[in-house]
Amino acid sequence: MLAFCGQDRVLVDANGRVKLPVHFVEDFLADGKGDVVFYCLPEGALAIYPEAVYSEMRRRSAEDIRAAAGSMLKRRDLRRVGAWSMSAQITRQGRLTLPQEFRLPTMLEPGCEAIVVGNEIGVEIWNLKRWQDELKLINEHEINRGDLELSQDLKLEN
Repeated sequence: MLAFCGQDRVLVDANGRVKLPVHFVEDFLADGKGDVVFYCLPEGALAIYPEAVYSEMRRRSAEDIRAAAGSMLKRRDLRRVGAWSMSAQITRQGRLTLPQEFRLPTMLEPGCEAIVVGNEIGVEIWNLKRWQDELKLINEHEINRGDLELSQDLKLEN
């Protein structure tokens, strides 16, 4: 079965919690722990990754660590990721409390309709309106890429 695929609508309850759909809960609990990391994405959604996946994504070499000492950009990257990440644990019922600090920038306030979207390595929780806007951008981008690819192919044939 495919892990972390699909999309399901959810509501953010009065306490800022969401109940993840069962198939996503099963994906997160596959290792038996349910330890996750929230990451507030710059595009306005809240990513949730299994802790092991997040650790692998953020693995740094000794050279990267040394570079941070002399690079403001590297330090800012570390600062941004550190400030916008938080660990949590999914309950067996699939509930997660969204971090208070992440609710406003993601528009995931209590009472809002949201959508949980699988991204193959975890999930993203989007405000429903934001997701519709993002999906429109994704589709427009794919059409533009296809048009460009077709145009380049036609030039090669001539």
